[in-house]
Amino acid sequence: MKRLTGGIVPLGAALVAFLFGAIMILTLGASPVEGLGAMIDGAFGTGDRVAATAVRATPLLLVGAGITIAFRASVINIGGEGQIIAGALLSTALALAIPDTPKVLLIPLVILAGIVGGGLWGAIPGVLKAYASVNEILSTIMLNIVAIQLMNYLLRGPMIDPVEVGTSRIPQTERLTDNAAFPTLIEGTRLHLGVPMAVLAAIIVYVILFRTPLGFRLRAVGHNPDAARAAGISVERNIVSALSMSGALCGLAGVVLVFGSESLRLVTDGGSAGFTGSAGFNGIVAALFGGLHPLWTIPSSFLFGSLLTGATELQRELQIPNALAIALNGLIVLFVVSSDKVRNWLDLRLDRSMSTPRSETAEAAVPLETDDLEEALEETT
Repeated sequence: MKRLTGGIVPLGAALVAFLFGAIMILTLGASPVEGLGAMIDGAFGTGDRVAATAVRATPLLLVGAGITIAFRASVINIGGEGQIIAGALLSTALALAIPDTPKVLLIPLVILAGIVGGGLWGAIPGVLKAYASVNEILSTIMLNIVAIQLMNYLLRGPMIDPVEVGTSRIPQTERLTDNAAFPTLIEGTRLHLGVPMAVLAAIIVYVILFRTPLGFRLRAVGHNPDAARAAGISVERNIVSALSMSGALCGLAGVVLVFGSESLRLVTDGGSAGFTGSAGFNGIVAALFGGLHPLWTIPSSFLFGSLLTGATELQRELQIPNALAIALNGLIVLFVVSSDKVRNWLDLRLDRSMSTPRSETAEAAVPLETDDLEEALEETT
């Protein structure tokens, strides 16, 4: 029953958010029904649009899966934007350095480079958090800014397209060789290798978190660091591991954005959103809506990917600002996070209704909720 309420309550919260979105469309002088139809058509109207939705959801899924690792270890990773950029920069630099490498070797190499780049960028706030007690929210946000400025410097200097030197100086690299492009899975669409790779990554994260000793240690540290330390688990090492793994998946998202794009180059407008499309923040939204569970993050990411692609059609047909999708994202986060209170209240009522009568002394001695560390151990075994 708890699993049922755990799924229904966030879904109800999302429906309430969409109701507020309909009111926003009304205030803009358009029909919510027509708006919904335009968004559905824009996201799923043709096979090519379905493929575009899947491609748009891919970086959200990778970031979201990475976020679940960090949050399960009770560390908050707001640095997805910077980690995406770090992974993209290192993988692009590698592709530019060895352009004639055969495709079968180059693609795995750039994937590995993106994972390493994002992982190292995530490890920095992990080390600061674990060994210097630096708040990871502040450090990850500040590292986003550092990554943006590093990208701006490299794309206007050492990595700039030689054609741009002495002309308009658009901050972009030269076009990468076709050897580096992700293979297209369905001819005539944008669906590429990154889509199944992201789904596989989310499944692997699930296995790691809930079926391995490493996942148990990460969740134990997140549930109760003092109890974990008493059990012989290194809290500091697992904090670094959580943010490194989270950053590695975000770095992989950066690889997808470069090597799965039609332009096949790293380009920016001077800010992070010009390259990432705010995937580092939207991925957090997808992870929260998926209940910080890597498998539920898969449909959640595709939902938000459809919102982003559908918003383009909504703007084209009804002349409604594309920013409505961003507002909907914010509303969904607001209501889904607030729904935790409702879910906890329902769980408490269910516990009371299903428990056998006990004396007041016994009831005071036995907590209503199962100890988190014991629950984690049961899930692992």
